[in-house]
Amino acid sequence: MCGIVGYIGKRDTAPLLLEGLQRLEYRGYDSAGIAIHASGKSAGGGAKGGLKTAKTKGRVRDLEDRLPKRFTGTAGIAHTRWATHGVPNDANAHPHLDAAEQVAVVHNGIIDNAAELRTKLGAEGVTLVSDTDTEVLAHLIARSDAESLEARVQEALRHIEGTYGIAVLHADFPDRIVVARNGSPVVLGIGEKEMFVASDVAALVSHTRQVVTLDDGEMATIKAGDYRTYTTEGSRTSSSPETVEYAAESYDLGGHDTYMHKEIAEQADAVDRVLAGRIDDRFATVHLGGLNLDAREARAVRRVKILGCGTSYHAGMIGAQMIEELARIPADAEPASEFRYRNPVVDPDTLYVAVSQSGETYDALAAVQELKRKGARVLGVINVVGSAIAREADGGVYVHAGPEVCVVSTKCFTNTVVAFGLLALHLGRIRDLSVKDGKRIIEGLRKLPGQIAEIMKLEPQIEKLAQEYAEARSMLFIGRVRGYPVALEASLKLKEVSYIHAEAYPASELKHGPLALIEPAMPTVAIVPDDDLLEKNRAALEEIKARSGRILAVAHQEQEKADRTIVVPKNEDELDPILMGIPLQLLAYHTALALGRDIDKPRNLAKSVTVE
Repeated sequence: MCGIVGYIGKRDTAPLLLEGLQRLEYRGYDSAGIAIHASGKSAGGGAKGGLKTAKTKGRVRDLEDRLPKRFTGTAGIAHTRWATHGVPNDANAHPHLDAAEQVAVVHNGIIDNAAELRTKLGAEGVTLVSDTDTEVLAHLIARSDAESLEARVQEALRHIEGTYGIAVLHADFPDRIVVARNGSPVVLGIGEKEMFVASDVAALVSHTRQVVTLDDGEMATIKAGDYRTYTTEGSRTSSSPETVEYAAESYDLGGHDTYMHKEIAEQADAVDRVLAGRIDDRFATVHLGGLNLDAREARAVRRVKILGCGTSYHAGMIGAQMIEELARIPADAEPASEFRYRNPVVDPDTLYVAVSQSGETYDALAAVQELKRKGARVLGVINVVGSAIAREADGGVYVHAGPEVCVVSTKCFTNTVVAFGLLALHLGRIRDLSVKDGKRIIEGLRKLPGQIAEIMKLEPQIEKLAQEYAEARSMLFIGRVRGYPVALEASLKLKEVSYIHAEAYPASELKHGPLALIEPAMPTVAIVPDDDLLEKNRAALEEIKARSGRILAVAHQEQEKADRTIVVPKNEDELDPILMGIPLQLLAYHTALALGRDIDKPRNLAKSVTVE
């Protein structure tokens, strides 16, 4: 959620740290800060140093303006904060220091027992200057009398309950940065006589593509020339560098005004990637080697439970419908954030699927860990290779959407649903799906990139529609069966970037309450696929029109009762939801643009939610 960047080497660290923070701005934040181990010579010719810090409420550019002129050093850590404990202000911004300003800490996550530790430190005479949970870590480290920085951090962490990804700088140890992870990502970047650390590879790829991802309970010490990893108990671990799949250019705007627009426009190519090398025409199925699920095990599955949060949950809803339709296995989706708190019955015959763009979403990760503890088989449908959920799961499918920088998810949603289509086809062909139907779905999957490109040509039309709807204070989205998750996701997109209130309802539920809301000032967006429920959906439009409601339909043909219709290409019934959501991504984008919103940095939101 927040962003961490660190560097140690021979180069001046402040510009590198600021660059890294700028690459992490998409994650969402409200303040930023930097600490360096200052370099230089004293008047007597000896080494002088110590820690220097600068931090501020606001953007990274505000931090850059606040840096002193002589702010140089070759080791440093930096942070962008998304407020959890304490309001956004200068005092609560990271890094946090001890009273003597010998220790600097940046931290992602939440320390659950922070209140207890703050009380204890206060009783021992420590004056805390912020409202954060993180500050206690700096004081705990500073109060340790262990010989090494590593031991001091380990001793402090023994008092901590909760989640963390941390980086620590100490005035007495200018040759190193110590980092640790428990539930929040920490990645090392391996350079040439220089080392980096970050919470996201986006901050590293312009300097190195060789990375080491820490596991929970793991720490590392980075120096200019090397690194070592070990557990919080001190046992050495072996972590070999891996090569990041995407280069720095993948994280750039690429000629677009916003990342959201860039990522919507990339969807045809992204879908090509998730399909590449996976289709098996001979047997009318697909190859998903990463599942680690043989045919006998697949046939033994009696139920599929899909867990995700936000957009991933909506993708899981569509995925569950696909699995039921194609594989004839009972399937449903549930918010991961709710699942683990209701003491669920974990059935050995149920296949659990965790969905996450980042692979680090804390609620989903915690659900996976609970399921694994209870002996369940868990698959991941993940975008980021090597992420925490990908490592925890028994197998899974990478969706290959490429880096998604915008806070709101578009191309990863689409690729995730396509990946579920592949999984449903795979399970279906193992069970009772015919060769004919297998070939029909494969043909539909192959059509998707071209049809997405056709939809993108509708953007000028959708931009004009957005001007009409930007004045609305609230909007209703409706759909039946396959269309309902599309309505949910479209409603979420509009909320996230335009801040217009929106809600989604099954079209069949209109007469059970929501019709009371219908009036000219409350536009309705209706998902109307040309399938066996077409006439039922048209009847819902009749109900709205009879009450003077304004209707925008997303359909495969013009709808007489709608005021406006966005006509999208027809695919197979099971795959139509993939296409029907894309014009509504564009509608949300252009509505937000018309309202002057900060599209890539929507208020109160963050990209990778690594806290509860």
